[in-house]
Amino acid sequence: MSKQIELLDCTLRDGAYITGSYFGVSAIKGIIKNMQNAGVEILECGWLKDAPYKEGTSYYHVPDDIIPYMADKKHDVTYVAMIDYNRYDTENLPEYDGRSIDAIRVVFPHGHHEEGISIGRRIREKGYKVFFQAANTLAYSEEDLIALAKCMNEFKPVSVSIVDTFGAMFEDDLDRIVSILDNRLDPEIKLGFHSHNNQQLAFSLAMHFVEKVTRGNRGCIVDSTLCGMGRGAGNATTELVASYLNRRQHGCYDMNVIMDAIDKYMQEFQEKYTWGYSTAYFIAGMYQCHVNNIAYLQKSHRTNSRDMRNIIKSLTVEQRRQYDYDILEEKYMENQSRHVDDEAGVSFLKEDLSNRTVLLLCPGNSLNLEKTRIKGYIDEHSPVVVGVGALLPYYSYDYVFFSNHARYEYAREVYADKAESVKKILLSNIKTEAEENEIIINFDSVVKRGWKYFDNPAICCMRLMGWLGVKVLKIAGFDTFGPRYNESYADASLPSVSTEDYAEINRELKLMYRDFNDTYGAKMNIEFLTDSEFADNCV
Repeated sequence: MSKQIELLDCTLRDGAYITGSYFGVSAIKGIIKNMQNAGVEILECGWLKDAPYKEGTSYYHVPDDIIPYMADKKHDVTYVAMIDYNRYDTENLPEYDGRSIDAIRVVFPHGHHEEGISIGRRIREKGYKVFFQAANTLAYSEEDLIALAKCMNEFKPVSVSIVDTFGAMFEDDLDRIVSILDNRLDPEIKLGFHSHNNQQLAFSLAMHFVEKVTRGNRGCIVDSTLCGMGRGAGNATTELVASYLNRRQHGCYDMNVIMDAIDKYMQEFQEKYTWGYSTAYFIAGMYQCHVNNIAYLQKSHRTNSRDMRNIIKSLTVEQRRQYDYDILEEKYMENQSRHVDDEAGVSFLKEDLSNRTVLLLCPGNSLNLEKTRIKGYIDEHSPVVVGVGALLPYYSYDYVFFSNHARYEYAREVYADKAESVKKILLSNIKTEAEENEIIINFDSVVKRGWKYFDNPAICCMRLMGWLGVKVLKIAGFDTFGPRYNESYADASLPSVSTEDYAEINRELKLMYRDFNDTYGAKMNIEFLTDSEFADNCV
């Protein structure tokens, strides 16, 4: 293959977002060695950072920190590291001596290319080659791209890379950017492309980029990572790109060596960490949103896809590209705390429930295991039966309570007749306009924050019963969660929270139930029909 096309593997740099920069000595050595032996032309060994170096990480302080990992450095491979344009003091950078990296990639955001170039000058003065990464290139107007090309022509770096920072590009977006830069850049400057997989287009766009640029004589560089490893939705995968270049662009990458690198070094990371396409990161791509916003909503609030989309959509364009958690929290609260006039619904429920025995059928698997006993209790005592976040075909319900939109829609689709006929109690985070047989209660009336899983439907429903003045409350199906999360439910297909932290869920549920019992236990008789580790007074 002509050196018009070069593959740049940035596993150790982009993957650092996933591992917190720690890969371990053997993995860093092994990935560098395998990639150079596979014929990859450019290897990005990690980041240069303003902090003391820690062995086994890919955050280096100075290029000498990388030398121990570079066995048999090859003269036909370019070794690089990346710096943020404003986060590395180039005074720490020693003169180039050929023993470590050969080049430094400088990444700068939209509107800051002049500052990036200024840093590039200092780097070049020390003897290193300079590559540039124009982050969020999709935000550049035609005038911006022309100005960028003009400045780059004056500096003449090795390359300028287009970066699909938010994984938001389509082919026509890439075509627009490539056409302008290819026509304006000095022919000696290579054009690069770094894609993200938010819309499952990273590999497709990488192929399209190569085919478009190679119609002329300009050199091009394609970024990729082993197994697509990278923050959020990840990147174009090295193995796919290398295979494509071999089959369609006369490449000569050794796929066996690349596969060996995956087998030896990547499987452990795949088992331990998560990256790649997800609905949440698709939302980030749809709205050109920084992935930290998505991560915050997932970690802090376990936000479902519908609410996440609405929250991100409510941000301004600039807010989406940043990650101001105070603003994000404000938007989350606005979305969840939609206020409704629920006075009539509350009055109806108080009148109907306060002086009767209420049985909550929480969605735990004990509803299956103890079905005969629970149905026998219902037949003998005729309580008001309230389903919590789920309907099961073998129980009859007077009400069903929903605090989660996905479960509400699931019940309406899977158990349409039952869901239509039963009275539904919905929190205002689901909807604000009631349909027939629906009562909407303000979300803030029944939640108590302070826990990660504060909006657990069973706890919310218990709080509602206490708030309504129910005197006798029976509970079934309030089960602990196990490692196989969905198997904890009576309906294994019930939409659930995507998490493996079942021990933390159980710990918080115990604390939240204790708080509920401390608040309402003296005012109501609370008993459990099925065993629950969250309470001691089971009958």
